[in-house]
Amino acid sequence: VMNDIITTMFNKKFMEELFKPQELYSKKALRTVYDRLAHASIMRLNQASMDKLYDLMTMAFKYQVLLCPRPKDILLVTFNHLDAIKDFIHDSPGILNQVDETFRQLIETYSCLSAGEFQLIRQTLLIFFQDMHIRVSIFLKDKVQNSNGRFVLPISGPVPWGTEVPGLIRTFNRNGDEVKRTEFITDGNYVTPQREGSFDLYGDRVLKLGTNMYSVSRPVETHMSASSKNLASHAKDNIAPNPLAKEELNFLARLLGGLEIKKPGGSETGFRLNLFTTDEEEEHAALTRPEELSYKVINIEATQEPGRRAELSRILGELEVAEPRPASSGKGEDLLALMDGL
Repeated sequence: VMNDIITTMFNKKFMEELFKPQELYSKKALRTVYDRLAHASIMRLNQASMDKLYDLMTMAFKYQVLLCPRPKDILLVTFNHLDAIKDFIHDSPGILNQVDETFRQLIETYSCLSAGEFQLIRQTLLIFFQDMHIRVSIFLKDKVQNSNGRFVLPISGPVPWGTEVPGLIRTFNRNGDEVKRTEFITDGNYVTPQREGSFDLYGDRVLKLGTNMYSVSRPVETHMSASSKNLASHAKDNIAPNPLAKEELNFLARLLGGLEIKKPGGSETGFRLNLFTTDEEEEHAALTRPEELSYKVINIEATQEPGRRAELSRILGELEVAEPRPASSGKGEDLLALMDGL
């Protein structure tokens, strides 16, 4: 299962599209990509488990970006993610090469950026996640998240690499000479980091953000805060799918082809992943999740009902306009359309 998902995630064309300079994708597009990646193997999740998995992913990543000691450390967080992925597929050389190639692209693209450019990336990501305040039990138990879903910023621990422990004020004259030093007491217990994390293909990242959060086995629950429900209600119109588009999607899926989903064959029966302790808990979560926050899934069945397919073909023929197709804008294929061809 992991091999199938990682192979799809690090597909060469998919990575090329992601590395193109572009605007940040919308939340709906991100969720669609996430759903397709999660179902790129024989594993299947129902709507409640998928919602829970997505909530955990978004809040964990928001936590990692928010607590980065310095903007450039976002790259170390990403490297920690890729290091963990490589551990999953260490015995699959072909897939490992795909991940290593992405490593090299990251190093080549981002290692030369300035601190200001990394700060712009960090702020853009935080703006994307700023309205998401989903409570996660592992964060609540570790007291890094408040009951309202907002994260707690630490006032102790290592300071960012290249900075000094707070507690000293230096005063300089107009010639740049230090003329006075004043010490003050801080409320936090700060320490100097021993070394900088490695930005190479292999090495010690030092930073622990982006590594496995589950050091011990414990149940994880997600709860929507009141502020998230209120904010999400304003976006209800944008989230709700257009029911009239289903027939169009059915026909387009027949023409373009859908994302290849590996189906169990022979004696292989596949399996279903449930992120809840019991089926009753899963059903309860599905019923209590606000409708405006539920992402609707449309099942496309273009290979069935030939009569309907013929009718849609006739309608599409009537809608065709004999005009020359405009030249490519050079921005590349749409990301989701690209995934359909994987």
